Parts: sequence; C-alpha cells; structure tokens
Amino acid sequence: MFFNSLAFAVFLPIVFFLYWFVFNKNKSTQNALLIVASYYFYSCWDWRFLFLLVFSTFLDYYTGIQIEKGKSERNRKFWFWLSILVNLGFLGIFKYYNFFASSFSELLNSVGVKASPVLLNVILPVGISFYTFHGLSYVIDIYYKRIKAEYNFVDYSLFVSYFPLLVAGPIERATHLLPQVKVKREFDFEKAKEGVCQIIWGLVKKVVIADTCATYANAIFDNYTSMNSFSLILGAVYFAFQIYGDFSGYSDIALGVSKLFGLDLLRNFNYPYFSRDIAEFWRRWHISLSSWFRDYLYIPLGGSKGGIWMKIRNTFIIFVVSGFWHGANWTYLAWGFINAVYFLPLLLSNSNRNNIDIVNVSWNLDSVKVIFNILFTFAITCIAWVFFRAKTITDAMLYLKRIITNKHFEFQYLENDRYNYELLLMIGVFVLVEWNNRTKIEPISGKRNFLKLALAIAAIIAFGTFSDYKEFIYFQF
Repeated sequence: MFFNSLAFAVFLPIVFFLYWFVFNKNKSTQNALLIVASYYFYSCWDWRFLFLLVFSTFLDYYTGIQIEKGKSERNRKFWFWLSILVNLGFLGIFKYYNFFASSFSELLNSVGVKASPVLLNVILPVGISFYTFHGLSYVIDIYYKRIKAEYNFVDYSLFVSYFPLLVAGPIERATHLLPQVKVKREFDFEKAKEGVCQIIWGLVKKVVIADTCATYANAIFDNYTSMNSFSLILGAVYFAFQIYGDFSGYSDIALGVSKLFGLDLLRNFNYPYFSRDIAEFWRRWHISLSSWFRDYLYIPLGGSKGGIWMKIRNTFIIFVVSGFWHGANWTYLAWGFINAVYFLPLLLSNSNRNNIDIVNVSWNLDSVKVIFNILFTFAITCIAWVFFRAKTITDAMLYLKRIITNKHFEFQYLENDRYNYELLLMIGVFVLVEWNNRTKIEPISGKRNFLKLALAIAAIIAFGTFSDYKEFIYFQF
C-alpha cells in the first residue's frame, strides 16, 4: 500500500475515524489500533515479512531491557552486541549478501580463478533499512545510558512500526517519538489542518513533479547514447527533481498523516536545493539519516576533533557508508565517495558551518554571490546524482563524458512523446513556490490556505502523472 494509491485513500479515513471516535478512551487503545493498522499497512506489501518486523521489534525490546538490567559490563556488552549483530546480520543477508558474493566472484575471475557464487533468491523486505536503524539507535542509546529502556511492549512496538514512517522514514529517535506515544493524544484541529496541507503538498511533489520528471529522466538515461549534451544535462536536472520530489514528498505525507493522529515526526527535508555549499545541502537533505550517521558513526569515530588524517578518514567513512546504506551497488558507493570529495575542502578549511541561516537575497552584489553558490552547489549535486541513477559506474562515466564531447544543444523529441524542454516551466514554477515559502514547513498553510489548498489539488488533478503506477524510490532502500 502506497501513499499515492487509492487503497491508502480508503485506509487513512477509516483509521482516522476509529482512532478518534472508537479507540480514543486512553493511549493504550490508541496505540493498539495504530499497531494493528501499521501491521496491516505493511502486510499489504508482503505479509510474509511481518515476522521479520515483529522479530526485530521483540529483539531490541528484550535486549534493551537486559542491557539496562545488566549487573556487569560484560553482561551489558553481550546483549548490546547480540542486538547489533543480529540486526546487521538480517540487513546484510537480505540487502548485501548477493552484492558481496558477486563482487568477490568477479574479483577471483579477474585473476584467473574460476568462481560461481551462490546467490540468494530473495527480495528485499521493504523498509528494512529504516526500521533496523530505529531499533539500533534505541539499543545504542540505552547502552550508553542516554535513555531508559521501555518496558511497555505496545508502546515500543508502535515506535518501531508506526505506519507513516515504517517503510521510508524519517528515521525516528526514541527520545523524540516514545514520549509522545506514552501519553493520550487529544484531537487538535489546527495540527490536523497543518497535516492536511502537508499531505497535499507532498502529493504535489510526488505525482506532479517527481512522477512527471521520472518519465523524462527515464527516457533520457535509458537512451543516453543517443542523447545530445543538452538532453543529458536536462536528464540530470530532471532526476534531481524526481528524487527530491519523490522522497521529500513521501516525508511530507508521512509527517502530515502523523499530525492527523497527534504525533510529530522529525523533519526530513529543508529545501536542500537552496543550499549555498555541500555541507549545507547535507544539513537539509534526508536530515534524519544524516544526523543518525553523525551521532552513531561520525562522532564515535572522533568526528572532526582529531588530526587532519582522522578528519579525512572519518569524512570518507561516513559518506561511503551512507552511500552503501542506499543500496548494494558500486554506483551508490561512488555517489557517497563523490560527496565526501565535495565536503572535504569545507571541513579542512573550517568553513563547513558557514551557512547555517536561512538563505536570503536582495538587490546587491552579495546576493549575486549567493545565487552563484546555490547554482554551483546544485550543479555538482546533479553530477553526483548521475552516479546514483546510473546502472553502473561505466554508464555514469559515459553519460558525463557524452555531455562534454557531444557539444550539441538542440531540443530532442523523446520516447515518451514529449520534447525534452516542456517540463522546465513546471519545475520553474515549483522552484519559485518553494523559494517564496522557504521559511515554512510547506507552502500551503498560513494566509489564504484554503485557496492555496484548492490550487494544489487542481494541480494534482490537471498535471499529475497517473498513467503509470509509480512507487516511491526509497522503498527499495
């Protein structure tokens, strides 16, 4: 079941009605309903993997209690590493085993040793990277005595399996969500209204921007050998807006849906394409994942406090691991590596936190520099996105090489029966709307919100892409 499906349009009002009018006696009944709804939501994808979700939930619930109760450091470490290794073991088997087996086999074959890897014929459980990281952060925080273990299994289960964030984030923290699920929620009309606005804007991003960009980006990337330089540049730009509209759209819908149930989730995107350098971009893109790696990997490794070589090592580790988190392919590793190369000069020059305020421009020379920095950051981000989107590193390199060597900039007619420039106007309007509302969570709420809501719904109906059933990109991660 996907947020942009008819099934979800039926599912959500039913759960909303039951939550506020039938199961509203106390927080226990509210939480129990949300767990049942979450398990049903997940089972609509593949009910056979519910056992993995339930097992992971029980494992971290039980080991968290044992860590807190442990009378010796040796006992605490045993339960801590049991949780870490089992969680990462499941993630490794389902997500990375075939990659490592195939890569090792190719390495042996390249040196003359014949090898035929034994591969697993399994599909990747949707959301496993997200709910695994929920549990890992919880257990790590208990081990380092940052939080207390949760003894109410229902409350903890909701923290892990809450359906708005279950399959594609944001990656929640126990310190943020658990306190909310432990108290009875009262209906807040203003919060619910904000939630509806955020849901609608998320759908605009998904079906108007992302899915429309996908039809163009796919036509260009799948036929890049016959595309000219201009088309290839547009293909990279279209994919940049596709993945932004897709993933931030999902996050907006998740946050909006959660507000309907009186629960606030972590913000995951903050207008990243208005960033003035790559460090600012990573403070604004997939915020919950970036902060997770910062707190649970980068800082424990020493962060930026050590010598120059430690700073370089830690920077490459966190970005490459972040790339690998996205998928078992060398292209994701290359994408992470490239972002590390982008980020490193800012870190070594102590300028990685220069741009922490909201971007602002006016009619002066400083604003010209700001606009140039935004465009430059977006351009290098698009280069990295080519590796993220390409099937192989070779394809990515040839794609970029053809941009430089082709040197033709005519408009081309694509296989999707469109000229390759027709989407630019829609993207331009979208960018202007987001720019004028960059100080807000989303553009619809506030003054004249009913008019803006009506216009957004009209845009979904008039310009949305509905011909193909398109799931969200990050479901595969």
